[in-house]
Amino acid sequence: MISTRVSVIVMLVALVNGARNEDDIQPCAKLNTSSSVVPLGSPVTATCVIREDCPAFVGQDVHIEWRLEDRLLPSIPAANQSSRVSEVVIPSFNHTRASLTCCVQASPAQVLGGVEIRAGYPPEAPQNLSCQTNLTYPNTLTCSWDPGQQETHLLTEYTLHTEIWDLNKNYSYKLLPGVHRYTIPRSDFVLFSEMKICVKAVNELGEATSVPITMEPISAAKFDPPAITKLEAVPKKNGCLKLSWRLSQHQSWMRSCRLNLEVRLKTADSSEWSDHPILVSWIRPSRPVDQCRLLHGTQYLAQIRVRYHQSPWSEWSSNQSGVTLESAPAGRLDWWMKVSEDHLQKQLGIHLFWKPSKQFRANSRNVSYVVSAQKLPGEKGKVCSTTEKYCTFQAPRRANKVYLSAVNAAGRSTPTEVRILLPKARAVISDVSAVPHDNRSLLVRWSSLDSSGLTGFVVVWTPLLDSDLSLTQFEITARNQTSLLITGSFEPYKPYGISVYPRFKDGIGLPQTANAYSRQKAPSMVPKIRVKKTWQLRIELTWDELPLDQQNGIIQSYKVFYRNENGPVSVVNADPEERRVVLKDLSTESPYEAFLMVSTSGGSLNGSTIHFGIEPLDAVSVVMIVTASGVALSLLIIVTVMTCFSNHRRLKGRFWPAVPDPANSSIKRWTSQSTQDTHLGSDSEEPNPMYLSHLSFLDLPVKPGKEDDDPWLSNAEDTSDLGESICGSPFTPGYSGSNSDSVTYSTVIFNGPCSSPTAKTPHVYLRSESTQPLLESEESFTPKCYQNMATGGMTKGQCFFGPCDDCVPEEAADPPILWNDFPFLRALAMNDEKD
Repeated sequence: MISTRVSVIVMLVALVNGARNEDDIQPCAKLNTSSSVVPLGSPVTATCVIREDCPAFVGQDVHIEWRLEDRLLPSIPAANQSSRVSEVVIPSFNHTRASLTCCVQASPAQVLGGVEIRAGYPPEAPQNLSCQTNLTYPNTLTCSWDPGQQETHLLTEYTLHTEIWDLNKNYSYKLLPGVHRYTIPRSDFVLFSEMKICVKAVNELGEATSVPITMEPISAAKFDPPAITKLEAVPKKNGCLKLSWRLSQHQSWMRSCRLNLEVRLKTADSSEWSDHPILVSWIRPSRPVDQCRLLHGTQYLAQIRVRYHQSPWSEWSSNQSGVTLESAPAGRLDWWMKVSEDHLQKQLGIHLFWKPSKQFRANSRNVSYVVSAQKLPGEKGKVCSTTEKYCTFQAPRRANKVYLSAVNAAGRSTPTEVRILLPKARAVISDVSAVPHDNRSLLVRWSSLDSSGLTGFVVVWTPLLDSDLSLTQFEITARNQTSLLITGSFEPYKPYGISVYPRFKDGIGLPQTANAYSRQKAPSMVPKIRVKKTWQLRIELTWDELPLDQQNGIIQSYKVFYRNENGPVSVVNADPEERRVVLKDLSTESPYEAFLMVSTSGGSLNGSTIHFGIEPLDAVSVVMIVTASGVALSLLIIVTVMTCFSNHRRLKGRFWPAVPDPANSSIKRWTSQSTQDTHLGSDSEEPNPMYLSHLSFLDLPVKPGKEDDDPWLSNAEDTSDLGESICGSPFTPGYSGSNSDSVTYSTVIFNGPCSSPTAKTPHVYLRSESTQPLLESEESFTPKCYQNMATGGMTKGQCFFGPCDDCVPEEAADPPILWNDFPFLRALAMNDEKD
């Protein structure tokens, strides 16, 4: 674009300044500037002069104007000059490249001359010059640098200069524009001779040279990764490995060089290399190196790298493994146990788990463990021997400790004393939770109550989908700790059971358990919905529990979405523990469809859709509903009436008369010896009820010489008659029960001697027609003589039960007793035919 603009300016100038013939071509105007290349932002001055004899302007007054690109600049007439001379000053040239022209004011303006001005910065000195030697064929020396932070906006050339002092040779290498890296061929340098290297930058505004570096090419060489040929144990030195190594094939000729070597190690079961590699200085290639102070009987992996003096380190070599010499295990083992009591066998069932403590050293790759009842080693007290880190065994209830030892080919560790801690029914832990911290760890938190004798806690975790006891892991914490970050190979979307046990001086308390996932996602399946029952306008839906291996997380919620054909979608949340919902206020007009959504914190999954409908109520349902409502209303009225009138004694006696019950009367208490002293103090006293399961009909014959004995208390098998046989029975026709309008009753006592306090006026007992119970109104339970009363008055008394002062023997001519007038006595009648 710029070159096009310049060509246009030249063509215009040629047209204006053209002569009459080709032999006399002279410009009509001359334009001079201070410089065509200036520093960016500096002032620029330009002058334009028009010849007096220019044919285009002979005899004319001209007015010169200046333009920078398309912008008009104010001109300044030159002092003591005609109007054909003009000058312009640009105080700050801020363009990297622009065209300045002088024109004659006309329509259109005529260009008389022009010039292109470029602006920029002088180059900076190159920075960070460095060189690296490549010892792999072909050998080269590559140098690179930074051109600087500031853009010059001008074409800048770089030249690499080298000087070999020993050979007194100089070399220069010119680079292409924009290239800041150059590779020197092997013929232009010597590996073990020092050389001086620098870079020069040049443009139209100036030049700059980098800080020179002096180096020996071999000291800038980056070696190929070396190789470890062998890593083996040092004989008779525990914890030492001998490392043999060599350079790569391309650098094997450098056997006489002294190099620096770094070694890094890690155990075979570790994922991280040692933080600080071991430095071995000034070592010749292929010379073995001993590495000591290592763990005994442990497999190690080793890597090495090399460099010459301060040259860059080579890449790390490939791994090589070696095993140190074995020695007897050292240190103690951490343990915990679960104990269950078998009361029938009088044995303790023990699950013992252990793991190496921070101070434990197995000192061997092949370690087994022995649990023994004796501290000294031997086969007699051995409980179990295993290569696992757990043991299940039984012990007598009186056992209080066992001993745990680690064993390898070199010996046995000092036994760790394991106290048998019995389970305690003490709960001091609550609010156990476990949340993922990252993909390889879980953060466990719990709350603890203050408890005397608490020594700490045991956090145990195990996969719930695998019952292998070897996968059980545990960690012991202090008593004042309420959180723990547990790490391990936790599989995503798999459940883990985490339990926290309180540990006391004399036992292990009750644990609290929580399930946890390192990562969660949506469940793998959704249980199928079933219709359990339907009633009125409701329906109950249920489903089975989702299998644990399909949950992929902790179930947060169950949601049932349902709708009919014309209605909106409704949602019902279900309790994750109940797994049921009741849909209410359904319509019978159209069928419904529903599906279940199961959610975890990692996502949700929808189940299949089911269809169901609500049947309208039929005649039978209506009748059942009305009947049930009527029965419920009747019961409510009855209960209400009974409640209202239960405190009204008169109404109660009116509608529900109190009928005496001989089975619950006080007659049970009457004996021949206590009859005289039995009485009621007042009407307010209630007799102690005596409940009889049945009424016995006894024949009580009077034995000679036994009149004074109490037949009720006697243990004799045969009984005597109760006076005379009572004819009549409640099972005979004509018996009047308690449902009659008047209740007939009388006092019944046992046959035997009866006495009453001597009274001046004998008591007379009559058959009563009263509806009130006589037993409640009697003043005394002492049996009295019953007297038959004649129509006109009392003529003679008859004593039916016991002697009395008022009674006279019944005469033969007296009329017979009317037993029908005494229905209760008639019920006690005995058949005399037995005699």
